[in-house]
Amino acid sequence: MSAAGHPFRDNLTMLRRNLLHARRYPSLTLNLLLTPVILLLLFVYVFGDVMSAGINGGHADRADYVAYLVPGILLLTVSMTSLGTAVSVATDMTEGIMARFRTMAISRASVLIGHVLGSVIQTLMALVLLLGIGLAIGFRPDATPLEWIAAAGLMALVSLALTWLAVGIGLVSPNPEGASNTGTPLVMLPFLSSAFVPVDAMPGWFRWFAEYQPFSPAIETLRGLLLGSGIGTKNAVLAVAWCLVLTVLGYLWSKAQFNREPRR
Repeated sequence: MSAAGHPFRDNLTMLRRNLLHARRYPSLTLNLLLTPVILLLLFVYVFGDVMSAGINGGHADRADYVAYLVPGILLLTVSMTSLGTAVSVATDMTEGIMARFRTMAISRASVLIGHVLGSVIQTLMALVLLLGIGLAIGFRPDATPLEWIAAAGLMALVSLALTWLAVGIGLVSPNPEGASNTGTPLVMLPFLSSAFVPVDAMPGWFRWFAEYQPFSPAIETLRGLLLGSGIGTKNAVLAVAWCLVLTVLGYLWSKAQFNREPRR
């Protein structure tokens, strides 16, 4: 194998390592996945009749709210699984595995890329499961095959952006608990978006933040793709722009932190 092939081989090795680790220790993934499922069922069957009053001028029913809610819960799942990546990276740091990787004859970037790719794959699998639950409780998407592909691409792009940020959080955290606490904003932002209620139903002083923060444009774009209601140029451009900016910033931050001298 040529020298140029080693980074690719190292990436696959690290990806396999992280997938095997997730399979052997599934408790963290299950805990992060169960929360969106519980929220989905809670908001549909407990709060659904009340929350649907804010949809379509108060003329929506529970089925309409399910259609509105599921895209938001899907991206909430992305944010929660990225938090698991931060905890996993912090665990590797505190146990000295990252320090060991620094001394090995492998591509340094592959250590981080393995975490990112493994997390994105696990996230997409979690989204398929959650989408299946949504279909079971009445979610009826109206997307064409092309729109399904675009929706999957958008969710993968959001997952990639948040995972790179999560890797950086894990690298700077003193322990897994600290990584979990530091990554809390990644989980809270979807609650401050249009995931559960329309932005128009929010107080005026808060509406601007909710409309332009990273999650609302992505949720509205995903909602438009899955429901066939149109995505709107502004939301699509904002969603992609946020993802690209966060991916680049997260990558540069993670790379800089990983190349620093090990903590003593």
